[in-house]
Formats: sequence, structure tokens, C-alpha cells
Amino acid sequence: MLVAAAVCPCPPLLVPEVAAGAAPEMDAARSACADALGVLAAARPDLLVVVGTAEQSGRGSYPQGTRGSFRGFGVDLDVRLGPVTDTVGERELPPSLAVAAWLLQRTGWADAPIEGLGVGETLAPERCVEAGREIGARAGRVALLVMGDASACRTLKAPGYLDERAAPFDAEVARALGAADVAAVQALDAELAHELKAAGRAPWQILAGAAEAADLTGALLYEDAPYGVGYVVATWS
Repeated sequence: MLVAAAVCPCPPLLVPEVAAGAAPEMDAARSACADALGVLAAARPDLLVVVGTAEQSGRGSYPQGTRGSFRGFGVDLDVRLGPVTDTVGERELPPSLAVAAWLLQRTGWADAPIEGLGVGETLAPERCVEAGREIGARAGRVALLVMGDASACRTLKAPGYLDERAAPFDAEVARALGAADVAAVQALDAELAHELKAAGRAPWQILAGAAEAADLTGALLYEDAPYGVGYVVATWS
């Protein structure tokens, strides 16, 4: 059963070496992510599953110890998804899971075995919910680290330009995630999320599937759009 979840954004800019001179702008988000991971550790899970979006080649499962890299962002920095084991995968982590691996390394995660899961941004809501239910049944005490950004259309300089639908969409996302409102997260409009470039929709709905019978309480730790992209940090416990 799902006992705790942390929802974090996954821009590579969370990593100070990638953000370089702009690193201080993400300090509040980094601090909130660290607090969220503390909630996961306090839940004493038997298994931590990290979920994030990935391109076609990066979808599927990743064993503990899988390597990730930020070289694609011009930084000579490698990370691993937890301690190395005998079953380290050959594929490199997709960017969303590499950011998660960096967060886990930064907070010194050693509280439970880790697995990664890369999913398609356009995965249908019903399939997301089904995947979440399967994850929730994986162990007696399962924790989820859910990586995903909200809309990328909050300002004129945002990656997706300004879309007036973005702010209301992000406000509902923040409300639903902050309240652990399973039904509302499951009901997020996949087509609208895609149009607004909200890559977190599928991972959030996987969380909602895993949490259906868990009766968890939510807390919103951070919500902002410093680069015109909505970033949300929340915990369910």
C-alpha cells in the first residue's frame, strides 16, 4: 500500500551546476524538495518508486543504481538512482529521473530500495491509474517520488509562450496535489495538459491511482512559476 508520496518538479535547473548563475532563483524549490523527501523517509517505506516522464527510448523500469548524467545540459555531472547493486541497468536515466536521482543523493537517501519508472507524457489517464494501482501493490509500504512540471505557458517568455488557460490549470493542480484530492488529480484533462506542456500530468495520475485506497493527507510546500513554468512541491502522507 502507498504510505507516502512526494511531488517535485523536474527542471534540470534544480541542479545548481546546471543553473549556474541563476541557481539562487531555485533555492526555495530545492529546499521544499528536500523537505518533501524527508516526509518519504519518515514513512519508513519498504520500497521507493520514482516516476517521471521520458521520451520513447527512455520509457520503462530502471533498477537501483542506474546512472544518469547532465552532460546533455553542458555539465560534467553524473548521478545514480541510489546505491549501485548487482543489477544496474545499461540504459541511462531520462532527465526527469536524473533530477530525482540528484535530489536523492543530495538528501542522502538510504531508507529503502529504489526503482525508477519512465512513462510517456501522453499516457492515457486510465492507464496511468492502472499503473499506479500496480505500484501501490508492490510492497507492504510503498513510497512514491513523483517528478513533473505543471504548465509551460505562464508568461510571454515561457517555453510554450503565454496561454491564459495555464494559470487556472496550475492553480487547480496545486490545489489538488496540496489536498491529496485523488479524484481531482485523476480528472485532470490530458488534452489540455498536453496543450499547456504540463509534463507532470501522467506521473500525477499514476500517484492518484496508487493512492486510491490509502486515505492520505496532502500538504502544498511550494508553488511558483519562476521561468513561466509551473513548479509544484507537495507531500501525501
